[in-house]
Amino acid sequence: MSTIAFFPEGAYGPTNNCVGIGDVLRGRGHRIVFIVEESFAGTLERQGFEERLMRLGPPPEVEEEPGQFWKDFIRETAPVFRKPTIEQLSDFIAPTFEALVDGARYVDDRLREIIDELQPDVIVEDNVVSFPALSASGRPWVRITSCNPAELKDADVPPAFSGYPAADRAGWAEYRDEYRRAHSDLHGSFSEFCVARGAPPLPGVEFIHESPWLNLYLYPPAIDYPRARPLAPTWHNLGASVRATDGAWEADHGDGSLLYLSLGSLGSGDVELMRRLVDSLAGSRHCVIVSKGPQHDQITLADNMTGAEFLPQTSILPQVDLVITHGGNNTVTEALYFGKPMVVLPLFWDQYDNAQRIDECGLGARLDTYAHEPDELLGAVDRLLADDALAGRLATLSAELQAAPGTVRAADLIEQLA
Repeated sequence: MSTIAFFPEGAYGPTNNCVGIGDVLRGRGHRIVFIVEESFAGTLERQGFEERLMRLGPPPEVEEEPGQFWKDFIRETAPVFRKPTIEQLSDFIAPTFEALVDGARYVDDRLREIIDELQPDVIVEDNVVSFPALSASGRPWVRITSCNPAELKDADVPPAFSGYPAADRAGWAEYRDEYRRAHSDLHGSFSEFCVARGAPPLPGVEFIHESPWLNLYLYPPAIDYPRARPLAPTWHNLGASVRATDGAWEADHGDGSLLYLSLGSLGSGDVELMRRLVDSLAGSRHCVIVSKGPQHDQITLADNMTGAEFLPQTSILPQVDLVITHGGNNTVTEALYFGKPMVVLPLFWDQYDNAQRIDECGLGARLDTYAHEPDELLGAVDRLLADDALAGRLATLSAELQAAPGTVRAADLIEQLA
């Protein structure tokens, strides 16, 4: 039996991804320990995992909800989501990286304590910035990228976070120049910190190292980006990584189609947007399951809807006909795993890249999140539901992904490394 420590970013997407893989490894007899923020205390224990707690900043004066830091951060910066993605680089992306880097600096000593105590055979992390304690430990560690693979930069892949089309390179150079300008100072200081704490310097304008042992990402091969240069042999594409730990959910609806609306645990915090979407769908002939999120008490559902603060997404997706999503990587890959078309309303980070990729690959529709009209949303829903050829393509893609579960593939690779 090996001891395997999982260290996901303090948000539900990366955490759920690691839970799915950890569950497979636990079933094989390994000891699985999650290193999580204090606000998540008990969340993983309730699923039968060990926890070790840490903080990414000074303790608050009042008790936090899980992931509260990022909920507050998103709420305060939400007005930036209405700007073009190139303007978001300095107004949202750079401040987000700065907050993440501040957390990595703050927690480094605590991570070393946890690693020294656990003596793990392998450390598995799913983050977007480096934590020097992992490299400095001398222990094998695995990097998981559970975001859109445009973050694995390449000359033939559109710039990360841009949402630009793959077939049109207009604006790519300008976007990349602005990315370097917005991040170069922070990158330089963080690279110096990494070296001072025993880790290698950061490459390029990247905020995270590749693992010399094993690197994983998840994106269905059918929609993955062609690359000018192949990724290193340490990289493996899981396709999708769908957990089997969600509770059961029985959908009860009439004769119409069943839709699932989720903007993720962070995006759903935009109450105004959620109310607008609810109003748009209220008069439709469809039934809708709504993931209401942390501000659930401020969102009133219509008669054709049901929902709750949090829902067992992977139990719901097989039962619905279409997904309306923010474009988070977990939701996108899970929807494809179950063969569902999508209407994507991106808000931030890689959601723009996922929205564009789904649209340009013909597996759904990308809409302007804040400027679309209700008729556009309903029209996209009806058009996708009526597309029999699309349904056939999605069924084939789903069968391919389910025949090779990413959670099992990841567990195999991590187990071999251990």
